[in-house]
Amino acid sequence: MKKYIFILLTGLTFGVTQAQEIGDAVRYSQDNLNGTARFRAMGGAFGALGGDMSAINVNPAGSAVFSNNQIAATVSNFDAKNNSNYFGTLTTQKDNSFDLNQAGGVFVFKNQNTNSNWKKFSVAINYENTNNFDNSLYSVGVNPTNSIDGYFLAYANGVPLDILQNSNYSDLNHGAQQAFLGYQAYIINPVDNNAANTLYTSNVPAGGNYYQENHITKNGFNGKLSFNAATSYKDKLFLGINLNSHFTDYYQSSSFYEDNNAPLTSDYTISRLRFNNDLYTYGTGFSFQAGAIAKVTNEFRLGLSYESPTWLKLSDEFSQKIVAVSANTVEELPSDVVDPQVTNYYSPYKLQTPSKWTFSTAYIFGKTGLISIDYAVKDYSNTKFKPENDSYFQGLNSQMNATLASTSELRIGAEYKIEALSLRAGYRHDQSPYKNTSTIGDLTSYSGGLGYNFGSTKVDLSYSYAKRDSNEGFFAQGFTDGAQINTKNNNVSLTLLFEL
Repeated sequence: MKKYIFILLTGLTFGVTQAQEIGDAVRYSQDNLNGTARFRAMGGAFGALGGDMSAINVNPAGSAVFSNNQIAATVSNFDAKNNSNYFGTLTTQKDNSFDLNQAGGVFVFKNQNTNSNWKKFSVAINYENTNNFDNSLYSVGVNPTNSIDGYFLAYANGVPLDILQNSNYSDLNHGAQQAFLGYQAYIINPVDNNAANTLYTSNVPAGGNYYQENHITKNGFNGKLSFNAATSYKDKLFLGINLNSHFTDYYQSSSFYEDNNAPLTSDYTISRLRFNNDLYTYGTGFSFQAGAIAKVTNEFRLGLSYESPTWLKLSDEFSQKIVAVSANTVEELPSDVVDPQVTNYYSPYKLQTPSKWTFSTAYIFGKTGLISIDYAVKDYSNTKFKPENDSYFQGLNSQMNATLASTSELRIGAEYKIEALSLRAGYRHDQSPYKNTSTIGDLTSYSGGLGYNFGSTKVDLSYSYAKRDSNEGFFAQGFTDGAQINTKNNNVSLTLLFEL
């Protein structure tokens, strides 16, 4: 039996082999529907409309539709409810956050030369949280088949025993670190004690009925700062471009607990354990957008826009701790605590998210209302980790190409005006980024809102509801069981807009 308590000295380790997964790429490739209250109320269907600060993030030509200088700021309340079903046990976890999620301004310069066909030029700057990561999940249930021991065995088999006995956690790559934790916590044992042994067996009793809990807390955001320029030709063709700076800040803390009710024997076996993992990812990136809006008639408009891949440079910090308790028919031993107190600083890496095309149309009913439709296509299978000559990333990119799908997104919005009051509604359907839609399902959203024009000041309020089903796998390999999650998001946004 190893030491009952095993704690390494505090330290840092750099350049450890990568531990990124497909889910990480999807997280930074997806955009939530944030922005101004008017934009949210109409389902984000602004590709052929323009005239809204958040519309610029769909089609950069939209800033040339503005008639006057404007500034806008939006505050939002995000409410998330996750219903979990893990082997028939139902649990619910709720989160609520409040954020200033949009701020920006547009400045319009009209051409004083009345003989020119280029009627005006606009510049804008706008910041938005394109994704709010604040969320938490709690799953609990009795697994009739699988224990977390499979996770540690998957990493350990193939690793020489000598490495797990005589190395420091900080000297190992990610896979060997997982094997190290399982071995030092007495969850796994070598088949034999030869230093060259590479096969391991579990100290967790077989037979099933493993009570398991998994608690995940997520915080952070994807931010996007857009620098926009656009122009108008004969007030019938609007052209624009965005240069975008991206900011990512993401923190995830997970705690997995397991115990079993297997009868005790004369041999020491694992009776319960807790495994904690903390991940912090941060970085910056760049993308660009180009778009056009054509006013075919005074009522009918068409829009087309292209959003380039986002080229992100990311860094990960990762730490772990495990506590396991062994017992036999005679006694229960003190906890085996493996707390390296080490933060792994992985080598910075790059992520290229997929590009997106948006096709839009809108019909304007004079001054009384409008209806607008956006259709966007995005191929998630083109997502890539870089450098591409890295052997780990080569395998991961091949998996993403085979696992992720080409998707479409439909957004529909409508607005009806009664003098200074505007009534709005929207619908959005976004397909799953996975070919296997049980991993992450399609997203369906409904929204509505109203606005009031005080003249040089406007106030907009919106409410949106979105739902999506997913399978939250607890670990990426060895022990891949997870809970069925039904997520419902409610958002209330308030925008103040001032004409200058």
